[in-house]
Amino acid sequence: MRKIFYVLGMLFVFQMTVGQVSKNKSFTNVKGSDYKFTIVKHLDVTPVKNQNRTGTCWSFSGLSFFESELLRKGKGDFNLAEMWIARNAYLGKARNYLLMDGHLNFGEGGEFHDIPWVIKRYGVVPEQAYPGKVYGGDKHNHAELQAVLSAMLKALKDKPQNHKLTKSWKKAYTEVVDAYLGELPDNTEDFTFTYKGKTYTPKSFAKYLDLDMDDYVELTSFTHHPYYQQFAMEIPDNWQMHTTYNIPLDELEKVAENAIMKGYTFAWGADVSEKGFSHRKGLAIVPADDRTVQDKRSSSKEFDVNGEKIPNAFYQPVPDKKITAAMRQVAFENGETTDDHGMHIVGIVKDQTGKKYFVVKNSWGTKYNELNGYFLASFSYFKYKTTDIFVHKDALPKELKKKLNIK
Repeated sequence: MRKIFYVLGMLFVFQMTVGQVSKNKSFTNVKGSDYKFTIVKHLDVTPVKNQNRTGTCWSFSGLSFFESELLRKGKGDFNLAEMWIARNAYLGKARNYLLMDGHLNFGEGGEFHDIPWVIKRYGVVPEQAYPGKVYGGDKHNHAELQAVLSAMLKALKDKPQNHKLTKSWKKAYTEVVDAYLGELPDNTEDFTFTYKGKTYTPKSFAKYLDLDMDDYVELTSFTHHPYYQQFAMEIPDNWQMHTTYNIPLDELEKVAENAIMKGYTFAWGADVSEKGFSHRKGLAIVPADDRTVQDKRSSSKEFDVNGEKIPNAFYQPVPDKKITAAMRQVAFENGETTDDHGMHIVGIVKDQTGKKYFVVKNSWGTKYNELNGYFLASFSYFKYKTTDIFVHKDALPKELKKKLNIK
């Protein structure tokens, strides 16, 4: 970021221009908590944004990741337009929905690989060129847009005109998208904008950023497909049926930790519906005793359960549940683990017991917790609830790249 965050009374300092955090002082997650966190590694980031009432977390977190990639590469501080990505993804989703005769999920959600899909076809633009808020107000809200687009596609799926689609459907659909997000020429190559005194098209701006979209890979870990091979994850928002590399769970954790320690952030897809997830308390945890997370709203350090004093895990460290590949698989197959949310992992901290946590940059604004929009996810939570990660291929160990045949 261009500015410095002072979090929790100057105890936790993110110096956004260089991605450093004070290692001399501990910090906590919420007022009154006994947790004492110290920084292990923190990488360069841009400011936290707010997706507000949209399902476009994948675009916010994915572009946040690419903005950190630009910082890592020494390209400078960029603010890329999430709605440019969402706008063009809406077009791709509609086409696939109709080609699949409606047997495909259509919604605001998406996956990290949708960003390379858009950039390769349509380029990318800075926020100032396409803020995507022409429907009014200063906050994103796609409720009406999503309702209108869904209704249109359901009607088009039935091919009401002689059981065929006319040539007009795409123009009509695109004009609805642009009415809400921002009008563009029929050929987006004709769209120009000025950035720092120079004129660009979306594709020439992508060339200027000089990020090779083929340098990025998605990784996951599930047992219903062979390890060290690719498969199309069976999740509703994977509208492209894009394939992801499948690796053992311990290796996925190792890749994530090593990436941060080597200077690479990564985008993180995960389920955030667990009782142990609380953005307001700044923690995502999986305690061994489920009773320790029975009430996210409580500010007490203990719960009274039938006369027994149970610690509140949001206010004091407790033992973690041991996560296995089998537990993770069951949670995925029974619908407890879904691709709820896309986020951006930018660092690692540890608590006073030595337990490690990933520093997660969220896209829910800065006002809803005491960590200015960040939260801390325990390694156990990461192992249990990750659906996928999206990272530069050079963050992978050489042995793993060889097994996956990644050049």
